[in-house]
Amino acid sequence: MENMEIKKLIGKTFLDISEAIQSGHFGTKVKVGLTTLGSEHGVENLVKGAELAAKDSSDFEIVLIGPKVDTELEIVEVNSEDEMHKKMEELLDSKYIASCVTMHYNFPIGVSTVGRVITPARGKEMFLATTTGTASAHRTEAMVKNALYGIITAKAMGNPNPTVGILNLDGARQVERALRELDTNGYKVNFAESMRSDGGAVMRGNDLLAGTADVMVTDTLTGNIMMKVFSSYTTGGSYEAMGYGYGPGIGIDYERAILILSRASGSPVVANAIKYAAKLAQGNLAEVSKREVKAARAAKLDEILAGFTKETKKESSDEEVAMPEKEVVTGSISGIDIMDLEDAVQALWKAGIYAESGMGCTGPIVLVNEGKMVEATEALAKAGFIAGSGSPC
Repeated sequence: MENMEIKKLIGKTFLDISEAIQSGHFGTKVKVGLTTLGSEHGVENLVKGAELAAKDSSDFEIVLIGPKVDTELEIVEVNSEDEMHKKMEELLDSKYIASCVTMHYNFPIGVSTVGRVITPARGKEMFLATTTGTASAHRTEAMVKNALYGIITAKAMGNPNPTVGILNLDGARQVERALRELDTNGYKVNFAESMRSDGGAVMRGNDLLAGTADVMVTDTLTGNIMMKVFSSYTTGGSYEAMGYGYGPGIGIDYERAILILSRASGSPVVANAIKYAAKLAQGNLAEVSKREVKAARAAKLDEILAGFTKETKKESSDEEVAMPEKEVVTGSISGIDIMDLEDAVQALWKAGIYAESGMGCTGPIVLVNEGKMVEATEALAKAGFIAGSGSPC
């Protein structure tokens, strides 16, 4: 009997050594927390997800924070959601756990979460930036921050140069201009190219399904809806069966690695979220965040963001701008935000160029005479309506 126990011990020792060599992690494993109160599917659903993750936990350990249950996993016992989140924060701040997965957690303004999904068209993983929280009260400023948060998360997950696409929403062109300015100033942004024939960094629905970009930038409410669709389109919505959850809360100067699950998340998503949390901890998420924020600020991030919210003097809307003589307008200039479209037309009229507003296949466009495309594009760029040259649809 003793010989059998010795053989088991020797076997486990060699297995541990083998796993350490394969994973590249030696010594103490990282500990990942999971809070177990608050799910629409009960405590058992969360514990089952943790036990599924534990089967693949060669380089991390799981700590449950919640009521006592029948499991071999470590439990820090609490009996209410308020107590649970306080204990979670205490364990994170003391470094007893490196990251934690939870539900219904209130982040401060400035922090939003980066989800991780598997796209249905090609089975490609994609980061949705962002899915819960609020990076800024100003929508466009928030989306620029969301892009940075997505890049931070992708890099912490081991992708050194993630591609970035911007979902075709109101404000997308302003976000693109800001990111291109950041790139010009020295903070590298690796823009994705849409799979559609006209390309560009502004992504359409096809790109969402195919996972064209590693990081898909969106406003948080849209990102939240997309997370729910990607996670539960096969189940009718009441049970999220796929993906990795709503992801880590990222923010400038925010250090806690707290990942969010929906109350509708099923045990497969719970398991994946725990693995997501473990890998982010191993990738030193907090350090990556500090490094990337520092680099972005060196490229004038703060000044670019201030440009969205500062008070600017605008021409009175009552000012009469004479319309130039009408011309045939078959040339189209894209890259203008819907909210700026009529102002862009007025700016061209003021410059003596006849223009009309329209809606192309990629969004808002300004229509001008083909012979005046270069002149009109330069005028719009000088006035700050576009980042560069427009392109026909």
